[in-house]
Amino acid sequence: MENRDEVRAFLTTRRERLTPEQAAIPFYGGRRRVKGLRREEVAMLAGMSTDYYTRLERGNLSGVSDVVLDSLARALQLDEAERGHLFNLASAAKAPARVNAAKAGRSRTARTGVREGVLRILDTINAPAYVRNARFDVVAANRLARALFSVAYAEGASTFNFARYTFLDDRSRDFFVEWEKIGRDSVAALRLEAGSNPYDRGLTDLIGELSTRSDEFRTWWASHNVKFHNTATKTLRHAVVGEIEVTGEALVLPGDPGLTIVTYTVEPASPSAEALAFLASWSTQNA
Repeated sequence: MENRDEVRAFLTTRRERLTPEQAAIPFYGGRRRVKGLRREEVAMLAGMSTDYYTRLERGNLSGVSDVVLDSLARALQLDEAERGHLFNLASAAKAPARVNAAKAGRSRTARTGVREGVLRILDTINAPAYVRNARFDVVAANRLARALFSVAYAEGASTFNFARYTFLDDRSRDFFVEWEKIGRDSVAALRLEAGSNPYDRGLTDLIGELSTRSDEFRTWWASHNVKFHNTATKTLRHAVVGEIEVTGEALVLPGDPGLTIVTYTVEPASPSAEALAFLASWSTQNA
């Protein structure tokens, strides 16, 4: 999707979800012919003319200052992830066409190599831990993580992609107890990454594949929701240990741009802790 189309869809969906009551705009009853706020109402809240806001919503963010973007983010009540996404879209729009073309030719591709030092860190973590890149490829994992996600690995494979597994492998719907929440969060995180790195051909291909092959992905992608994927608690249904509730924490690697370590912890002295201990024993025996 072109930048203008991305901007248009994002601003329109943010405006349509905001009610006059949420925006503290007086509403005197009667039938409103628009979903959410009107353009003139957003313009008033942002301190700009209706014509200027209409230009922005039509997808033209070129030349827009950070001050204007801040005002717009406040008017639309954007959260931190949405605000960052808006600024990323504006940054792409401000770049001259020749710069965008050059970026497209040398786009930052998702990292797939992992330094030996990072691998040693993984092996010292006494919990499921893995390294993923920005498009959710798991590029390294310790023994406990491979045991926890054993069903996601194809036979003989050393890596897998979380998004592909979630949307294209039917086994994921049983493995993730709250599959829909996991799916929606994954789409929102990928949308955020697409806004910050629009020239990653691998990411573009992944999104195209998922949109073509998954109705849920295609529907949720069209909502233009974005979300940071830094921490989450989820329940997994493992074939060996049963249900286990884990909390994931994402730790960005400053020395390895694009790579993140994700660890899963459990509540001490809980059934999940017992299940994880059993899984560790099982993985050792089956190593």
